[in-house]
Amino acid sequence: MLQGHGPEYNVMGIELPEWGRVVKSTGAVPFEVLNCTGEPIEPIRRYLRDFQAQGRRPGSVRSYAYDLLRWWRWLHVIGVEWDRATSAEVRDFVLWLQRAPKQRRAARTKSAATVGTINPITRKQYLTDRYQPRTVRHSNAVLRSFYEFWLERNGGPLVNPVPQDRRGRRRPNAHHNPLEPFRPEGRLRYNPPVPKRRPRAMPDQHWEALFAALRSDRDRALLSMVISNASRANEVLGIRCADVDWGDQVVCVRRKGTDAEQWLPASAEAFVWLRLYLDSVGPLQPSDPIWWTLRRRRQGTAELARRPLDYDALRAVLRRANEVLGTNWTMHDLRHTCALRMLRDQNLSLRDIQVVLGHVHLSTTQLYLEEEPEEVIRRVHEHLVARREAGRQEPVPVAIPAPGYNAQDLAVLFGRTDG
Repeated sequence: MLQGHGPEYNVMGIELPEWGRVVKSTGAVPFEVLNCTGEPIEPIRRYLRDFQAQGRRPGSVRSYAYDLLRWWRWLHVIGVEWDRATSAEVRDFVLWLQRAPKQRRAARTKSAATVGTINPITRKQYLTDRYQPRTVRHSNAVLRSFYEFWLERNGGPLVNPVPQDRRGRRRPNAHHNPLEPFRPEGRLRYNPPVPKRRPRAMPDQHWEALFAALRSDRDRALLSMVISNASRANEVLGIRCADVDWGDQVVCVRRKGTDAEQWLPASAEAFVWLRLYLDSVGPLQPSDPIWWTLRRRRQGTAELARRPLDYDALRAVLRRANEVLGTNWTMHDLRHTCALRMLRDQNLSLRDIQVVLGHVHLSTTQLYLEEEPEEVIRRVHEHLVARREAGRQEPVPVAIPAPGYNAQDLAVLFGRTDG
């Protein structure tokens, strides 16, 4: 630990140790945070138990657990108890997150050469080894929620160490636009700004190349379904056999956040590939998931067993295709592509697209209304070509004045200087 800590810390010289870990649990809460001796950290355990009781998904519980473990490691290094933390510790923790490299379980191998670079084909940046602004904002939100939980129970510090931004002593959202999503907690003081990202569609030729690089009917069916109904990765992975309506060519997904069931259409090509894939799988029960993969039963053995396809396995599918093509496409690129394709169809309204995308607020769907730079450049090129072609046409002949009119007088009247 650092000795004699004060209100400010040398954030550039702090390196978090591998103290504690997040493990799966068979109890009511799917994940637990353990300390260095393998015992559950009681304040985190009680908070996650309450968090799980609110109907949160296991993925959210896992994400919150890792954020709290990172905070505990920070407190362990600077020598401050969790219930004695102030905004000064949170401030320097945010400074550390903005400058420190991510903690990785294993060193990069193939991806080491592309970290932070721009892919020349997709024009997208590869992930860096730094914490992104969205990660910092999520960490702040988790910490504020954690301390709010303990303030309600008269535990922890007297004041939440993650303060709100009260510039000018105005209440948060005093001038909130009613047409935009409302966040009653206001803006947190140490939240870094998030660069605005414009949705971009995958060009048709790149989609055809990605589709050709897929190695199985399962992968072709899954990606064809996503690019035709814009479902999210976890939503499409949760489809069961009973969720497929072959007659109407629709599938039922569970929406992110609300877990509400919604039927979405899919293209005829997606159902053709789905039929080919399911014929190779064999009979399935109505409650079984439709996406399966083969994995070893135990490490070091060649015996394979069929298991439901999870998110990590789906990422591996795209990773293999990207290695072949030299690209860095993601599942969310397919969602953006579907949304922008629907937006260009004059038969679909913005409300139709909102329903398909599962957006709660129409303002979220309106983000897709912004023009893509590629489309603007294409139309400007067409404009320049049209002007060049127009310049090559023969000039319009000068009209001859009717008898009785003097040509010079008409030139003076109408401002002609060409005689």
